[in-house]
Amino acid sequence: MTQKEKAEELVLKYSILKDGHNHLVKQCALIAVDEIINALEEHSWQNLKIINYYQEVKTEIEKL
Repeated sequence: MTQKEKAEELVLKYSILKDGHNHLVKQCALIAVDEIINALEEHSWQNLKIINYYQEVKTEIEKL
C-alpha cells in the first residue's frame, strides 16, 4: 500500500466523525500516525524504514 493510499484509508476510518469537520478527521488521523511513529522510535532504529513510511503518510494526510 502506498503512503497516499494509507493516508486515505486512515482519514476514511475517521470519517464517521466528519459531519463537515474535515480538519478534525485529519487531526485524528495525524494523531494516530504520530502514535505509531513514537512507538516505533522507542523500540528500535531497525524500524527506520517503517518510520519513514508513516512520516510520508502524515505528509499525504496533510495534503488531503
